[in-house]
Amino acid sequence: MGRKAFASSADLDDKEQTLEVLADGVYALTAEGDPNVGAIEGEDFLVCFEAMATPVAARDWLARLREHTDKPVRYLVLSHYHAVRVLGASAFDAEVVVAHENTRALVAERGREDWESEFARMPRLAKAADSVPGLTWPTLTFSDRLTIDLGGDRGDLVLQYCGRGHTEGDIVAWLPEHRVLFAGDLVEAEAALYTGDAYHHDWASVTLDRVKAFGADALVGGRGAVSRGRDAVDAAIEQTRDFLRVMIREVGAVHHAGGTLKEAFERTREALAPRYGRWPIFEHCLPFDVSRLWDELSGIERPVIWTAERDREVWDLLQD
Repeated sequence: MGRKAFASSADLDDKEQTLEVLADGVYALTAEGDPNVGAIEGEDFLVCFEAMATPVAARDWLARLREHTDKPVRYLVLSHYHAVRVLGASAFDAEVVVAHENTRALVAERGREDWESEFARMPRLAKAADSVPGLTWPTLTFSDRLTIDLGGDRGDLVLQYCGRGHTEGDIVAWLPEHRVLFAGDLVEAEAALYTGDAYHHDWASVTLDRVKAFGADALVGGRGAVSRGRDAVDAAIEQTRDFLRVMIREVGAVHHAGGTLKEAFERTREALAPRYGRWPIFEHCLPFDVSRLWDELSGIERPVIWTAERDREVWDLLQD
């Protein structure tokens, strides 16, 4: 068998997008394992959740949304800093771009490198890459919780930091009126996890515990189908936790025994593949996932910055 194509560079087929109305004025767009986005109507404005990878891709999403509402976008909420989530922001003409304070710091520290890394890994998502005007900068940040009054009888939208997880700045968006949670990449529903910038132990424990404590009746994860009903929501959260725990167990065993990163990758892949191997981006993510966890177990507290060059080095070492 030949060498695997780098990351998602060979994944060039369009994915079917599905716009779902989860409640009155609450929307989610899913796309067969591509990044999910959402929107919530206020009385006379919109809150959009996630920005997609480029303005051209974002305008396609907004055209779908405009079939349901013509309200202007007041708030654009970014769950975290990764390029495919944030670089389409200019298309929204939002009055306010909201993110966690750690996310703003990450954009400053590594936004340019992440942009080059992610667009090389996932060229199909980078639709009209030259339409990106530059890095996306939040204009409003917070540390713990931010509440947006939706106006009229629409209740509140609560933006909450649940702790370090997929990155050190992930936030969720909670609609208590409808018990709908937009969880970003802290939860995936039948999609593999990307953990290259993660804090695995925090994520698998206290952070997911806090996400689960919302008791959502519907959950929009970062990828995969919308989870509907408490059982399905809990299953998505626990599936995410299990992926992390298997990684921690397998990589940890090799690390403790004095083995190599390559051995840890092979052992982890063997353990995860029966349940998760057929899911979107599994092969793409796993080398970067294992590399970050190996660093974490080696005492490297914060993730090493991914560059396009480092991506290729890790891929060539592990995915041959």
